Amino acid sequence: MKVLKFGGTSVQGPSEIKQVGSIVQQAYQENSTVVVVLSAMSKVTDQLIGLARQAVSGDAGYLQEWEQLTQRHDNCIRALFDAPQADEVSRTIHGLLHELKDVLQGLYLVRELTPKSLDFVMSFGERLSSRIISQYLATQGLPTEWLDSRNLIVTDRNFNNARVDFGATNARIAEAIPSHAKVVVMPGFIAATREGETTTLGRGGSDYTASIVAAALPDVELEIWTDVDGMMTADPRKVRRTFPLPRLSYLEALELSHFGAKVLYPPSVQPVLARNIPLRIKNTHRPEAEGTLITDRSDDQQRAVKGISSIDHIVLVSLKGSGMVGVTGIAMRFFSALALHQVNVILITQASSEHSITVAITPADAERAQQGLQEEFKTELAYGQVDPILVEDGLSVLAIVGENMRNTPNVAGRLFSVLGKNGVNVRAIAQGSSEHNISCVIEQDDIRKALNVVHEAFFLSDIKILNLFLIGTGTVGGTFLNQLHAQRPHLLEAHGLDIRVVGIANRRRMQLAEDGFDLASWPEQGDDSGQPTDPAVFAREMHALNLSNSILIDCTGSAAIVELYEEALRHGISIVTPNKIACSGPYDRYQRLKQMTSRRGVRFLYETNVGAGLPVIGTLQDLIQSGDRILKIEAILSGTLNYLFNEHKEGVAFSDVVKTAQRLGYSEPDPRIDLNGVDVARKILILAREAGSHLELSDVVLHNFLPEDCREAATVDAFFTLLPNYDAHFENMRQEAEKAGKRQRYVATYEEGKLSCGLRTVGPEHPFFQVEGNDNMVLFTTERYQERPLIVKGAGAGAEVTAAGVFADIIRAGNF
Repeated sequence: MKVLKFGGTSVQGPSEIKQVGSIVQQAYQENSTVVVVLSAMSKVTDQLIGLARQAVSGDAGYLQEWEQLTQRHDNCIRALFDAPQADEVSRTIHGLLHELKDVLQGLYLVRELTPKSLDFVMSFGERLSSRIISQYLATQGLPTEWLDSRNLIVTDRNFNNARVDFGATNARIAEAIPSHAKVVVMPGFIAATREGETTTLGRGGSDYTASIVAAALPDVELEIWTDVDGMMTADPRKVRRTFPLPRLSYLEALELSHFGAKVLYPPSVQPVLARNIPLRIKNTHRPEAEGTLITDRSDDQQRAVKGISSIDHIVLVSLKGSGMVGVTGIAMRFFSALALHQVNVILITQASSEHSITVAITPADAERAQQGLQEEFKTELAYGQVDPILVEDGLSVLAIVGENMRNTPNVAGRLFSVLGKNGVNVRAIAQGSSEHNISCVIEQDDIRKALNVVHEAFFLSDIKILNLFLIGTGTVGGTFLNQLHAQRPHLLEAHGLDIRVVGIANRRRMQLAEDGFDLASWPEQGDDSGQPTDPAVFAREMHALNLSNSILIDCTGSAAIVELYEEALRHGISIVTPNKIACSGPYDRYQRLKQMTSRRGVRFLYETNVGAGLPVIGTLQDLIQSGDRILKIEAILSGTLNYLFNEHKEGVAFSDVVKTAQRLGYSEPDPRIDLNGVDVARKILILAREAGSHLELSDVVLHNFLPEDCREAATVDAFFTLLPNYDAHFENMRQEAEKAGKRQRYVATYEEGKLSCGLRTVGPEHPFFQVEGNDNMVLFTTERYQERPLIVKGAGAGAEVTAAGVFADIIRAGNF
């Protein structure tokens, strides 16, 4: 025999019902008897509950809702049957619908909705769908018999969630369902007491019906048909790139379904587990897919975690107090009080000091739980032996499940490490001694991010997704996007790194795309769509998305964007930036940002602050972390200034060299930002801070070589008008250096806690003498490198090398 259960989405309309017919036809050809258990059409049970509540509230609008329900079933009948057959089926269905209408009229008049009457109203969904489908299967040539589940499944009077009397139920099913060839159709979800009162088995109870029937029959297989290809590694509505699990054990399936896996109703596992009946979950829309087979063992010996699940809305209830320590019976009284008030406990955790007991429950049970515990511990509360009952809401439970977890080290470490790195705070933890399940309570707002990062860690370890939010699409930001577009396929194929730009903002427009932008057309997307840029709004939307492995990239020179850093780090978002303002601004802020990165488990990377793509900061940090001590730093830190003094040669006006640097992109659009030395001052200050000095920008002694009126010009055009007036001055300086056999270099120095920047002349004996073009050079004199300084040298300006440095920092952040 084979028992097939079809869920609401599998019978929601005529096309789906025809597909069910094909599946049943195939099953009948392969088996002597097929039992078909059916849910109500999708959303009908919710509609019935709404009708009952509408009627009992005195709202006559329930009649219009009833008409819509009737119309839906009529439309389905007309699409499935020819005219004479449709009339016959309609008479049966209309009889049920008018019975429902009479019940609703009674509720409307009495103004009372008891659990018993609600069960009766809800029963119509399955009774309607099963009648229609039974008749349809008969028209397809199948020997079909409709049986009323209420005559077979016997329960107690616990309406809305009745308990099954398996002795009586098994006997009735075995007697009613024949062993000879036949297709038996039954409504799921519904049952009855011995007195014939209609009951229901809880939401999702159609799975349970099928399991009960299967467990009562000999030599049987159970298939649950739904709208996915089996039990997935995680909820595909919340997690990207999930996939079906080919095989699970009963225990694994039970754990996953208990913690929110919607494919399977938890009680449905127990009857088939008791008789070791194979259970397969299949997709009605893709019957060729293998689905998930659930048996007494799990075949996959390689994978420790088989699935990840969650319960979205839970409440933590805690009893705490010093008066609990060492007192016998506290736990018994705690759980007895909850049981007395019919509170179902989802998760339990207790401090080893016996100072607290915490449970997770549904929000609907929170008030009863609090009331019950207050009554039970009223004496202890009155004398201050326990604290007031603490109820915390806005939480969710995340659970990882797998039988092989107990044989695999570091599963828990991996779980909590990946949560911590993504800024997800764990409020409570529970792990059974069997080690089949590790559960933790987190903020409800974090559940989606948590599911994705945990799924990535355990199921997609070969691929890591980085979600980038880029602010600034100018010279550096735009170049980076082009580099990423070209390199992205290689990173994915060779390194398993899937980098997505999910947020883009420039001076004009900003927009977010959770699945990532098409970088081939990012300039058009940035200019033609989105909304006007507002950094605060961009930040709020970035935080609200709460994506895993998020990185904020600031390619601006804006102080306003720096103001977003602290909140981003608090939300577990790493930061990569060539913007020097954060690290060269007030020391207190610089220190806070550094401290937050370690506390939050995120990265704050700014290698491009000093040497564009050169590993200047990384080299300095390595020296210090390995125990070396910095004695002196001398540096050419402006590729722009080095270019100017290298290209200023005989017969070439200094003002023309500045214009060329601007045109080639070696300088800022306003070259004075480079020429006034403040940019270099910021860079040497950053290096000094990395070396351990608590200095401010005002501590840098800045020797200006640019005439004051050029520095103070109202506009860039005015600056370029004034600058030629000083060409002779700069030429004289050049000639004096040349006559002495030296060259001009703009040098920054840090020594004995003092900082200075200015124009110097250096001879051939100095390493700076040979620095060409727009290169930078940094000399680190340390206790280990006293006679010959450690030198870092290379291109220190230009969009390509700076963007490449940003790119490298992103890769470092992603690999953290």
